Amino acid sequence: MKNACRQKALECHPDKNPDNPKAVKLFHQLSQALEGLTEAAAKAAYDKIRKVKKRAAERNQKLECKRNKVKLDLEAHEREAQLNEAEEIKIAKNLDEVIARLREKGSIRLEEQQRLVKEQILLERDDVRTDSVNNSTPKQKLKWKCKKDDESNDGYSHEYLLSILNKYGEVLNLLISRKKKGSANVEFSSTKTAELAFKNETGLTSNPLKISWLEGSPPPNTSNPASSSLETSSSNLFQNTARTERDSESPVMMRMRLAAE
Repeated sequence: MKNACRQKALECHPDKNPDNPKAVKLFHQLSQALEGLTEAAAKAAYDKIRKVKKRAAERNQKLECKRNKVKLDLEAHEREAQLNEAEEIKIAKNLDEVIARLREKGSIRLEEQQRLVKEQILLERDDVRTDSVNNSTPKQKLKWKCKKDDESNDGYSHEYLLSILNKYGEVLNLLISRKKKGSANVEFSSTKTAELAFKNETGLTSNPLKISWLEGSPPPNTSNPASSSLETSSSNLFQNTARTERDSESPVMMRMRLAAE
C-alpha cells in the first residue's frame, strides 16, 4: 500500500505536471496518506518492539525469581546442615561424658563388690574353720502353709528351695518332708551361710517362709564391726535379689513351671 501511494505521488508530482492544476492537490493528498501510513507502520513497529521487550523483561524477572528462590533454598539447606552438624557434635560430646561417668561409677561399684566378695570369702573361711572345730554343720527347719493334697507344696519345690537358699552359700542337704506337708530340713556348709538365710529369706510373698534353727545356731553378739558391716551390705543385696525373684514368679506360675518340669 505504501509503495503504491509513493509511486502514484511521484506520477502526480507538480514538476512532472506543470500544466495540470489538479496535480498539486492530488500530490498533497497522496503525501498526507503516505505520511499517515508511515506513522501507522512506525507505531506498529514500535508497539511490536515494546511487546518483545516487555516479554523479555517478564522472562528475566521470572528467571531472577527462580534464581533467588534456588539461592535461598541452598542457603537454608546449608544453615540446617550446619545446625545438624553442631547438634550431632553436642550429642556425641554429651554421650562421651555420660559413658565416662557410667564407666567411673561401674568401676567404683565393681571395686566395692570385689571388696565385699573378698571379705565374704574370708568370713566363710573363718566359719568353715569354726565349723570344723565344732565338728558340726548348721541345720535349719523350714515351714510354710500347704494343704495336705497339694502335690506342688504350694510352690515350694526342691528346686525352688535350692534356688533361693543357694544365694547365701553352699547347701549341703535339703530334705522335704513327705509325711508332713509344708516342712523341710536344710543343712548348710557354714554358719554364716545359714545365718544369712535365717535373717534375710522370706520365700514367696503370698506364702511366707518361716525358718528356725535345729543345730549350729550362732551365739549372740559375737560378730565384729567389720563382719557386721559386711553382713548389712550382703543382707541388703540378698533381700533385693530375693524380693525380685519372689515378685517375678507368682505361686500360680510356679505351679505351672513345676507341672511342665
